[in-house]
Amino acid sequence: MRLDGIPLWDGTEHRGPADLSWEPDRILDVRPAAAARHGDLCVLPGLVDTHVHLVGWAGSGEPPDFATWPLTTTRDEQVLHGVAHAQRAMRHGVTTLRDLAGDEAQIALRRVFDAGVLPGPRLRVHGVVGMTAGHNDLFVPPAFPLRKPTADGPDECRKLVRVWARAGMDGIKLTTSGGVLSMGDKNVWRNYTREEIRAVVDEAHALGMPVASHAHSADGIRVAAEEGVDSIEHGTLMSEDLAGLLAARRTPVAPTLLINEAIAEGRVPVTAESRQKAAELVATRDVLLARAAALGVRFVLGTDANGHHVRFGDQMAEVVRMTRVLGLDAGAALRAATSDAADAIGVPAGRIAPGLGADLIVLRGRPWERIEDLATENIVAVVSRGRLVAGALPS
Repeated sequence: MRLDGIPLWDGTEHRGPADLSWEPDRILDVRPAAAARHGDLCVLPGLVDTHVHLVGWAGSGEPPDFATWPLTTTRDEQVLHGVAHAQRAMRHGVTTLRDLAGDEAQIALRRVFDAGVLPGPRLRVHGVVGMTAGHNDLFVPPAFPLRKPTADGPDECRKLVRVWARAGMDGIKLTTSGGVLSMGDKNVWRNYTREEIRAVVDEAHALGMPVASHAHSADGIRVAAEEGVDSIEHGTLMSEDLAGLLAARRTPVAPTLLINEAIAEGRVPVTAESRQKAAELVATRDVLLARAAALGVRFVLGTDANGHHVRFGDQMAEVVRMTRVLGLDAGAALRAATSDAADAIGVPAGRIAPGLGADLIVLRGRPWERIEDLATENIVAVVSRGRLVAGALPS
């Protein structure tokens, strides 16, 4: 397959009109075009969302209760919702996803998509290591007996990392602060001691797995960064000295902007407790994160999409929002959603170059000049793993 004479933004910069050719699943050639065509269109790499949760409601209309749906829905049915979410993201131009609360279900999806059994985006899956009464544990009511695994103490933490490695995980998700949607939780709660965090990071790295750390509070961000995690998720209350530390280390931060705004403003169904927690975070977040971006913090696209509060397909809106809150220019925001996001999670994606996988978006407009052009209604075609999955390629 090929595209000729179409303006190319290759994941780092605008390259002018280019001729592209590819096969499933490999870009064969990229070269300057002899003649420019399709002047109103452009081609970009598929987007990379570094923070999603595939298992959530994928139906239409008002979503069911976020807390009870996982407890009252069979696992088989949940997996089908996960497939629908992944494919919806793909059709909306997001061709690589990282699930940060995975188990065997998401690993099965990854294998099915990789084998071509079903069309789907590239997936990375992280298993959660969290403490009893920590953020991850508090999504389940106290009296409900079926709970996700927890680990307490350095030895249990190491064991759970090894369990996830045996299951085939690509990485580990660690919780170092409380959260918004977890029940009876506080953002400022410490999750894990330094010794437990050190054990998780050491064991994961020894087994070749990166560690992403959920952290809203300054203390949670600090201990995670000092103990060498590979990314910070949320990073909401990032102080100036922490921004300097993360910028110096080039640690990626996924700010998950839209979800916290939607919860804080009551635009999605949540408890009063969750709305209050989100509102307290958002009240100070924008100033802190804009300052962090000015200091050079490496922000990447991460939406926390779950189907209940942020839909799969909202990723382009999140990129636009990053320019508003963080002060990024259009090119920097696109890099945060493509090449830099791919580098942050260690996948050879987010770029258009010979030898890489063929993940492309054909779009109306010039989003590297006008970020508002990065909108789902402007999508003309999406190519994932070298195959057309949405729209039609220009002839």
